[in-house]
Amino acid sequence: MSESANRPGTAIAVLEPGYASYDTERAVLEPRGAFVVPVAPDEDAGEAVDRLDPVALLVRERPVDAALLSRCPNLKVVVRYGVGVDAIDLAAARERGVYVANVPDYGAMHEVSDHAVALYLAVSRRIVSRDADVRRGVFGVGQREPVAGHRGATIGLLGYGRIARKAREKFVALGFSRCLVCDPSVTEDEAREDRVEIVDIDTLCRESDVVSLHAPLNEGTRHIIDARRIALMKPGAVLVNVSRGGLVDEPALADALNEGRLFGAGIDVFEQEPPPVDHPLMRTPNTVLSDHTAWYSEFSVRELQQQAADEVARVLDGQPPRNWVNQW
Repeated sequence: MSESANRPGTAIAVLEPGYASYDTERAVLEPRGAFVVPVAPDEDAGEAVDRLDPVALLVRERPVDAALLSRCPNLKVVVRYGVGVDAIDLAAARERGVYVANVPDYGAMHEVSDHAVALYLAVSRRIVSRDADVRRGVFGVGQREPVAGHRGATIGLLGYGRIARKAREKFVALGFSRCLVCDPSVTEDEAREDRVEIVDIDTLCRESDVVSLHAPLNEGTRHIIDARRIALMKPGAVLVNVSRGGLVDEPALADALNEGRLFGAGIDVFEQEPPPVDHPLMRTPNTVLSDHTAWYSEFSVRELQQQAADEVARVLDGQPPRNWVNQW
């Protein structure tokens, strides 16, 4: 169905598109009388929704605030491609009777946990710097750049949802013997079953050899890893962030890395994305960076698009979404 066929309340606007195809969404939604319109990244979101009058928004990282919601009189649902909904004004959507849903259980929990471990290994084994050394003719660095190893080490997990639980399994398989968890939702029974220790955030920072971040971003967690908590960490510790960039005070982390107060860091997410070329972590030693790609595999993309489209379909069919996050 072409965009010119738009009738009020029949458009599904994809804000900040970036997938190779939207055939999956179209196959699910067009039989229900709706049509899918990817909105170009350089197009103003407000102008796009004025033009389309969408019944649903599919979003990745673009903010959906009260002002944007007010420009969508026929809007029924906003679905986030992924887990975090910190860029969506949940209260404003609830006030307008607009469902907000996410996709918390697509296959990326495997990919993100893999990526967390991969970043840790790349940092701890100095893979990136060793690669660069070999390419410029430096060989046999050996003990001039020590590698501590991880057998018997302690992994600390900030947040203990699906991804963190998968990460725990993989870190334990590597030889980590102790797992600390900071997450108020974890029960003592769950902790015993998984053989993890529930601790506060300061203890986690102080006692972990690797601190891996898996928490949502909200006002309570923004910069939860700040200069004070970074100072609590062991000099040989590694920080891994595959969750949200805003969890970390990035300049404070850069200072610690530059001053040798941390062994290294593996970072997949940034407070501003893409990060500017003069971002302080671009120049820090033993730091491995990736482009918010921990979630990605061909399988996870297909599953993510399918589940997001299914959530919109439920609402168009008169049902609440399965993963309804702003319930009233």
